[in-house]
Amino acid sequence: MVQPRRVLVIGATGHVGGQVVSQLASNGVAVRALARKPDTAVMPAGVEVVSGDLTVPDTLTGALDGVDAVFLTWPMLAPDIAQSVVDLIAEQANRMVLLSSAAVRDDLDEQDNPIGRAHAVIERPIMESGLEWTFLRPHGFATNTLEWAPQVRAGNVVRGAYGAASMTLLHEADIAAVAVRALLTAGHVGARYELTGSEPLSRVEQVAALGQALGRPLRWEEISPQQAEQQMDWLPAEYADFVLGGLAMMVEAPGQPTSTIHEITGSPARTYAEWAVDHTADFA
Repeated sequence: MVQPRRVLVIGATGHVGGQVVSQLASNGVAVRALARKPDTAVMPAGVEVVSGDLTVPDTLTGALDGVDAVFLTWPMLAPDIAQSVVDLIAEQANRMVLLSSAAVRDDLDEQDNPIGRAHAVIERPIMESGLEWTFLRPHGFATNTLEWAPQVRAGNVVRGAYGAASMTLLHEADIAAVAVRALLTAGHVGARYELTGSEPLSRVEQVAALGQALGRPLRWEEISPQQAEQQMDWLPAEYADFVLGGLAMMVEAPGQPTSTIHEITGSPARTYAEWAVDHTADFA
């Protein structure tokens, strides 16, 4: 496996994609960042920003010119778009790292949940494409707790359902670190990496850790799942139902950490408390 000369990052303005861009650039790799609005995209010095939109696959053609490898964040688009995107990438690149989801189950021909189905749509054509692929399948993202930011700015109470649900939230920098290893080093082709944070924390404990990072006490207030769903207007209804169902399960069966991040990067996964310190400005 030869180190790529140029990597295209699709999803470069997102939390994980932005970290992938920064970490590749710090490794001296030529990085091209795709953005729908290149003029407003803020990137590290030396990163080439190009225009493109996954919902219009033909706009990727120029961005892929001279690219050897691609990091793809998939925004859960339709199957026909997925196939077109993969076909275009396979014409130019040799390697792809996909940010997928732990909701995908390999033991099922048809996925049993909406998030798994939405990511299987892109995994299938990638596996059939001839690309050297690696799938990253994260569990909970620490950035999902940014949904609490408006409540934290307004006061010291965070209201939500299933406060006892315990999960292992991931720092986006750790996901990116695995992606960068898969893009630049050998031994990752065909891997499906299940990624978690370092330790399970309940939502009540997450709020407390966030308060400590902010230097003021925050308190969890339990509300009903129905009330919580009304607050989740950033998700389609079927996804919100799935997320809330998962939280209910994690009350009885807490999420357990994997050692994958440590094994691949040589460093343990960051804690939620570390993430909170890194993101205090987002809650201020």
